[in-house]
Amino acid sequence: MSRAIPRTYWVAGTAVLLALLFAAAATVAAANGGSAAPAAPRTPGLHSADAGFARDMAVHHQQAVEMSFIVRDRTQDEAVRTLAYDIANTQANQRGMLLGWLDLWGLPKVVADEPPMSWMGSTAGHGGHAGHGPAKPGALMPGMATKEELEQLGAASGRDAEVLFLQLMTDHHKGGVTMAEGCAQQCGTPVERDLAQGMVDAQRSELTLMADMLKQRGATPRG
Repeated sequence: MSRAIPRTYWVAGTAVLLALLFAAAATVAAANGGSAAPAAPRTPGLHSADAGFARDMAVHHQQAVEMSFIVRDRTQDEAVRTLAYDIANTQANQRGMLLGWLDLWGLPKVVADEPPMSWMGSTAGHGGHAGHGPAKPGALMPGMATKEELEQLGAASGRDAEVLFLQLMTDHHKGGVTMAEGCAQQCGTPVERDLAQGMVDAQRSELTLMADMLKQRGATPRG
């Protein structure tokens, strides 16, 4: 025991000394512009993929929340209502994060001269849209429902409302997955890339679930 205590203090003291030496080396490297110092986070630019995705996905998510609230009032089916609640809750929270980042970056939530999904650059399809085909007439982005489709959903009830909701949300998720994949590949902010990849994984899982729910109701996804 008489030797254990001094050795313990010696090991601890050595660890502290090494930590101080590493800290000093990092400080010197930072002062000299060396690569050992961590780079300061870069604030995304106005037309960056980071900012464009945050703006567009916030709009995309808002419609998913709206459709989810509509169908909850148009059916008593517990499975559909549970799915709608999960989508509304998840996407409302994610939308808050996206808008919060724009505030943090000091960037506007709307840019008048920026076409939807133009941030996807060379991966974009017609008119700046990407992946899941061009947006249909009356829809802002691929996968999004038109005003007429939202009115149709609000007028339906029971099985008709359930099927239409599942079909509209399937299209919506397909467009959302394409956008999120774009950010996961192009965005420069690690936490935003992680969120985008999480969206891809979750919405693909929900696409499988919704295909099964449509099949149970004698229906299929549209197109």
